[in-house]
Amino acid sequence: MKILVTGFDPFGNDKINPAIEAVKRLPDTISGAQIIKLEIPTKFGISKDVVKKAIDQHHPDYVLNVGQAGGRFGLTPELVAINYDDARIPDNAGKQPISTSIQADGAPAYFTQLPIKAMVRAIREAGLPASVSTTAGTFVCNHIFYQVQYLRDKFYPQLKTGFIHIPFLPDQVVNRPNTPALSLADDVKGLTAAISAIVEFDGKNDLESVEGHIS
Repeated sequence: MKILVTGFDPFGNDKINPAIEAVKRLPDTISGAQIIKLEIPTKFGISKDVVKKAIDQHHPDYVLNVGQAGGRFGLTPELVAINYDDARIPDNAGKQPISTSIQADGAPAYFTQLPIKAMVRAIREAGLPASVSTTAGTFVCNHIFYQVQYLRDKFYPQLKTGFIHIPFLPDQVVNRPNTPALSLADDVKGLTAAISAIVEFDGKNDLESVEGHIS
């Protein structure tokens, strides 16, 4: 089994992005699956082209995109990607689409094929906070989540894809009072647990349990 795991480069005013830093530190093999690591740009459109090239090169069974979600407390696998770009800030190419469809012939939304409840359970069992998220936002994180789902729908029907957000690193919240953070070591630990669950549940149904955030 091959799993392509992507992480974004830094964006906005941050000099580091926990997504790519954690991805780079993942083991090369997790639960017997080969882990292919890829840095992708925080850019609308271009990020999809980078991932598509890697899919064509490596022919993975799964794609797991990883992104930063500042302000979230734990690791949050995403349930659904929506066909909608609405950027609060420009991306790293200076583009800031507002109220724009991602793909004119794409579905309004795509649900992940990953066992996200099992992933959350595995992360919690590893001693880290996690919950299922039902919104990936409208910036480049949701954009790449949707774009890879669109590629699956149109070109790679056997591929299974999904997205997981991780919190800020401690260094990123020094000047952000009362903002949660997670260490890089814990990010790697949590992602490793999540990927192990993907391997364990390959060909199986996801858990039927409540793994969302209770507010």
